Amino acid sequence: MPMRAHVGDQLIVESPTTGATRRDGEIVGVHHNDGTPPYDVRWSDSGRVSLVFPGPDAHIHHTGHPADMAPGAPAPRTATEARASARPLPDAEVTALARDAAAAPSMHNAQPWRFRYFRGKRLFHVTADLARTLPHSDSDLRALHLGCGAALMNLRVAAAHSGRHPTTELLPDPDDPTLLAAVSLTSPLSDEDGPSGLYPAIHARHTSRSPFTETEIPESVRTTLREAAGAEGVSLSFASGWHLQTVLDLALEAEARNLTDHGSAEDLTHWTQLSAQTPRSATEGVPPYAFGPRRRGGKAPMRDFAGGQPVPGRESADFESSPQLALLATPGDRPKDWLRAGQAMERVLLTATLEGLSSSFVTQALEWPDLRWPLRDPVAGAGHVHMVLRLGYGPPGPRTPRRPTRHILDIVP
Repeated sequence: MPMRAHVGDQLIVESPTTGATRRDGEIVGVHHNDGTPPYDVRWSDSGRVSLVFPGPDAHIHHTGHPADMAPGAPAPRTATEARASARPLPDAEVTALARDAAAAPSMHNAQPWRFRYFRGKRLFHVTADLARTLPHSDSDLRALHLGCGAALMNLRVAAAHSGRHPTTELLPDPDDPTLLAAVSLTSPLSDEDGPSGLYPAIHARHTSRSPFTETEIPESVRTTLREAAGAEGVSLSFASGWHLQTVLDLALEAEARNLTDHGSAEDLTHWTQLSAQTPRSATEGVPPYAFGPRRRGGKAPMRDFAGGQPVPGRESADFESSPQLALLATPGDRPKDWLRAGQAMERVLLTATLEGLSSSFVTQALEWPDLRWPLRDPVAGAGHVHMVLRLGYGPPGPRTPRRPTRHILDIVP
């Protein structure tokens, strides 16, 4: 008899010799109406969700639906059907949602977010952690809002994937500017609702500071990325011609400033693991293995995270001569615009990951007020640029560290 499962059942993988459980997890997605594999499984040992084709060493533990497995019984519920019931979230699921949210990128991997979950209200608060700011490179906290917006996008995607409709309100308390968003999970998800299809990219997306190929991104993929940004009310445009050269020139000017500016160098040193005077935890910042090679040639505007210092074993490489840069912009330039831009940035990055693209950030010119405004394309009238993304085909970046979930999540009654 073929294996069949419901959403919520347990997948247990046992040792073929001892019968001991080697791994187990909750089935959070069923892809076929008859309940046969494959399944989306959230593993109990890591909280990660992966697509699983169970082998002969696996079996299903049914949680409350044994009659459904009898011959002639109706087919088990699919993931969509299971979403109709809005059950309370167990703490393990809340923790997994926060872990998914925290996979978002942030400037220098500062991870400037905290989450508070209110059990009784099924409500997440996303707050800014002001102890994790970059006082010189991000004095107005714009980059902090972008990073927290990206984490908010991941939370929305993960909630939708688990069958919850994430009702989101930005800056819900005018008296508390550190409360950036409130996300209610009280409603079930409809068939057409939510960005749940982006979920597989949350933990697959990594910043790649390696050279990309010169292969041009097809127009169909560019259109898909524009639509992803547009879904968040943000415009995305690819720089070309004289505008591309302007963006490259501004990035190079900013990089030169950063290497000689004491404040920028201080921020960079604080969030890398190169200085004994400001040692970083192994769960934060940009470690040397993620710096990427030093740029020997090419035009890609790469930040030198080593700050000009030698790094043992670090190689040099030629980068692409025609970098493909995408600019995210909004008409306004207030904290709510920054949060929208952060959500759009992550939605674009997740979409790009699913399209087989690698990505990195070009933030140097954004850190200098006099260089940020000229980034815009006056012909397109793109408004205020909040992020420049470098996209292309190349090796995926390495996984960078994240703080333990217990350090970023509070669960209250």
